[in-house]
Amino acid sequence: MQQVERRISCPYCGESIEVLLDPSVDLQEYIEDCQVCCRPITFLVTAEPDGNVCVSVTSEHE
Repeated sequence: MQQVERRISCPYCGESIEVLLDPSVDLQEYIEDCQVCCRPITFLVTAEPDGNVCVSVTSEHE
C-alpha cells in the first residue's frame, strides 16, 4: 500500500508541515521531530478499513 501525505500543525510552533503516513498498519503511535522547530511530536495514526487514514498529533506532555 502506498504512503499517504497529510498536512498537520505542529503542537509547539503551530507551523503547518506535511508528513507521510503508512496506511498498511491499522494503529500506530510514534514520535517524529517537527521539521521547523525540531521538537518531538507524538503521532497517533489509525487506518480504517475503507482506506481513510486519520492522524492526531500532540506535544510530548499532553
